Amino acid sequence: MVDKGLFCGMNKPKDLAKMNDMEREHHPVIECPDVIQPEEPFHVTIRIGGTVHPMDVAHHIQWVDIYFGQNFNARIQLTPVFTRPEVTVTLVKGKKHGTSTLRVIGRCNVHGQWEATKEIAIGG
Repeated sequence: MVDKGLFCGMNKPKDLAKMNDMEREHHPVIECPDVIQPEEPFHVTIRIGGTVHPMDVAHHIQWVDIYFGQNFNARIQLTPVFTRPEVTVTLVKGKKHGTSTLRVIGRCNVHGQWEATKEIAIGG
């Protein structure tokens, strides 16, 4: 993680293979196919943290945003205590690109915004 305040910009682990406890707890985990077919729905599951992130009133994930590249696709609002930081959405991607970057941002009320990306190939 960059040496800056947690609420200054986007947080990302320095090294995915050697994450510290805070990075493991906040880094979004993206589960979806590596290859999709254009214009066919597919499921994306997003979990905040490799270890389960708390959802207490004092420390919780407020929302999860989903983008393909810079294009906004969805925001899922979460409520502490009554939800868990794991969501599944169904997306559809057009056929104009051979690959696209799925980008997920989760926001912790205590530790700021955390981003993860995954390259997805679009079959044709």
